[in-house]
Amino acid sequence: MRWLRALGEVVRSGLTIEETRLEPLLALRTAAGVAIVIGPTLWLASPAYAASAALGAYSAGGATFQRTWRPRKVIALGAGAGLALSTFVGYLAAGRLVTFLPLLAVWAFAAGLAWAVGSTAGIVAATTVGSMLVTVTLPTSVGRALEHAGIIALGGVVQVVLILLFPIRRWGAHRDALADTLAAVADYARRLRHDPTAPFDPEPLMTARDAAAVTPSQARTRPPVLHGPRGLAERIRPVVASLADPDVGAPAEGPGRDRARELLDTAADVLDAAARSIRRGTPTEVPPGSADVLRVDEEHEVLEGPARQAAERLVELLGEALEIAGSGGARGKTPTPPGPAGTQFLMRPTMFRLLPVVIRAVRRQLRRDSPVFRHAVRLAAVATLGYLIASRLPLGHGYWAPIASVMVMRPDFHRTYARAVARLAGTVAGVALATGMVRALGPDAYVFGALAVVSAGLSYTLIRTGYAYSQCFTAAYVVFLLGMGGQAWEQTVRERVVLTLLGGALAMLAYVVFPAWETPKLAGRLADWLAANGRYAAAVLRSYAEPTREHRADMRRALLASREARAAWQEAYDRARQEPVRPRGLTSREAEEAQEALKRFGRAAMLMESHVPQGDSRFVPEAERFAEALEADTAQAAVDVREHRNPDWGRVEEALNGWEDAADNRSPVVRQEAELQKRALEDLATAVSRTPLERDVGSAREEQRARAAVAAEGDGSGPAHRGG
Repeated sequence: MRWLRALGEVVRSGLTIEETRLEPLLALRTAAGVAIVIGPTLWLASPAYAASAALGAYSAGGATFQRTWRPRKVIALGAGAGLALSTFVGYLAAGRLVTFLPLLAVWAFAAGLAWAVGSTAGIVAATTVGSMLVTVTLPTSVGRALEHAGIIALGGVVQVVLILLFPIRRWGAHRDALADTLAAVADYARRLRHDPTAPFDPEPLMTARDAAAVTPSQARTRPPVLHGPRGLAERIRPVVASLADPDVGAPAEGPGRDRARELLDTAADVLDAAARSIRRGTPTEVPPGSADVLRVDEEHEVLEGPARQAAERLVELLGEALEIAGSGGARGKTPTPPGPAGTQFLMRPTMFRLLPVVIRAVRRQLRRDSPVFRHAVRLAAVATLGYLIASRLPLGHGYWAPIASVMVMRPDFHRTYARAVARLAGTVAGVALATGMVRALGPDAYVFGALAVVSAGLSYTLIRTGYAYSQCFTAAYVVFLLGMGGQAWEQTVRERVVLTLLGGALAMLAYVVFPAWETPKLAGRLADWLAANGRYAAAVLRSYAEPTREHRADMRRALLASREARAAWQEAYDRARQEPVRPRGLTSREAEEAQEALKRFGRAAMLMESHVPQGDSRFVPEAERFAEALEADTAQAAVDVREHRNPDWGRVEEALNGWEDAADNRSPVVRQEAELQKRALEDLATAVSRTPLERDVGSAREEQRARAAVAAEGDGSGPAHRGG
């Protein structure tokens, strides 16, 4: 993608309104926390203290809107404490540039490394850098600095108290994650009615697994309905795929296909009902005809063989889903999974035990090619350079430039540039709106305090609809706070716009100077996914060769590793498509074709998983030999793909040929799926294999295709090429 086209996508993304469900009650509660600290502080103390209190309450409240599975009160308390600490430490070094700039650089670098823990930690850490830049100008002594730090922390405590007193949708995020998983499987079942090979995005399953990890204290209060349905969705997904597949399930045409479509439609209805039940916490009625459709008649059932086995298994699983939909998640109605207490939930470390986890995560990112490390370096350099440049300009409030840089910068190119555009657009609109109101109303600290609270509430309400629209009211909030403190509105407009533009420009320039492009890493990500898929497929085959509990556990671990590798590939692939970088190693066309081949390979393994025999079933020794060949060839092929060599499947082909004689006697389903896996691997080899000449001219051809696609799109002669 060329720079001009990439920048066009950036502008479009930055100003796009995201369709999401608003949460006005949460916004109202959080804005009330801002009002509670502004009013009494303004009345009892001064506008400067009110500004500090408002900063703590606003930032702590905003942190609770980030996507996290820890309780909101913990996030608010941690954000308030971090803001207070950064304020006090910053004031101690704020006397001279020679002491403040090194502290700012170190603090910003640490805030950048916080992305190693997750996006929530990275965003909250960035707000502490902003707090250090703003509030160090307010105190006049160490004692006053302590007072301001305490008031900032008090703002976070107020938000925590409101969360405890007025809980809104307790466990709501966890319920939504689980409901989204069931709804995704329901949508998958409906798509399989018309397309038996429809793809399935495992992201909802991964999100639900993240949400299911809880601390021991959370496990004691978690609603029973959140214990089991995630595993139910995991088990239903391969069964519906197996039922719909014409190779191992229902026939492509005839009564068997009609029966499969009927079962898939009913499965979707039942899963949707269970999703609504979990999301709302109330019993939901299932369509009345579902029970009749799910009855597998021994005498009149038209499905046969593996298709009938899949139908019976689906009916059994949907019976559990019907119980969930009927219970509505009421306490005591949903059975708890069997096993020792320590194995009933996925463990998440408590806040006190999180430090070793954080240290290990950060240590893994301390390398030059890590996007998080490069982001931390950029953040530290831009924060110090922006502060230094702004302090030399004939403008007040120079901290606005580094704040703009810190708040828009992200570890990847597209989000950094999109947020820079959105912040500038939102700032201009918000400042213009707020300063007009300040000019019309005249100086009144209490009126401006009330308007700041209203602006905070609107910012919280729109926080998930797009950064530009939330930033509009955030900018207005800052203007009203400054007006409350007696700052001239004319100065605010000019300073805010110019310095925001400077900060955004520095953030965008930093990514050009020290980027972290994903395009050169695509081959490595593809190799990791290939190796993980090979281990998963081999683990499934070993469960056929020897169906033991240990092999089932290995299969589960391999499946999770395969999903993580696929998610890493998908994230890198999506970012690479938005980067203004020429393809290196893999062109866009090759990456897309290789992705489709690996999806088919993983799907074949999933279909085999749906028919894995029980512990008392007969063994399939041929599956063990094929598993060894498959794992060895995919591991070697991963090395070949990473080093741009052509992969070879000699051992896989030899093992499959040796399976021919036993194919009629032992498990024809797994034999057919093994054939599908071999075809998918051959398609992968075709996608990534190139002659020496093609290796030299591949990037040039891809660039020519991209230019042709852009030209066709511009003159309306045809659609852009998919790979461009």
